[in-house]
Amino acid sequence: MDESKSTRRCSRCKRHLPRTAFASNKSMPDGLQAYCRDCAAEYYRQRQEAKGKKVREKVSVSEGFKRCPQCQEIKPHAEWERNKSSSDGWSSYCRVCRAERNRISYFKRKYGLTPTERDTMIASQMGLCVICLKAPAVHVDHCHETGKVRGVLCFNCNSAIGKLGDDPDAVRRAAAYLEGTTWKPTLVAPGVYQLPS
Repeated sequence: MDESKSTRRCSRCKRHLPRTAFASNKSMPDGLQAYCRDCAAEYYRQRQEAKGKKVREKVSVSEGFKRCPQCQEIKPHAEWERNKSSSDGWSSYCRVCRAERNRISYFKRKYGLTPTERDTMIASQMGLCVICLKAPAVHVDHCHETGKVRGVLCFNCNSAIGKLGDDPDAVRRAAAYLEGTTWKPTLVAPGVYQLPS
């Protein structure tokens, strides 16, 4: 086999390297980049640093493992989700970090809250649900019409006001019922009921 076809010269470091040491580039006549992968990475790092950006250092990882950029731990593939669209077939973040990022994103999208703002609300309630004053506050309660966050409740209280349709009158009738006040409609004529005032 002709050696010139199995190797290529890097135009930056001037070394003759195997063709596998070069990334593909369809616009080049031979379909490979002019710089070898190492030189291309170094050139990229220099350009980013010139712009004032920090480039993550490349860490060598054993086969079957991957490094998470958030927690910076090297973990086995069992702790990663599959992702067909990525170059290595695995998601960018480990399962734990990905779940945390998704939780933060969800609260920001749904309620417009950061975890710090949510924790501040819970602290202002002394960690308790503002309705029952017994259970820990864990569920963000919001108005379904305006989207405005009202507070952080326990699961049961949040579910209860949701099942009452977020209707203050229904909650008042429920409170009166629990206090023993009769709130039943009164029959005044056949088919005609008078609701309590």
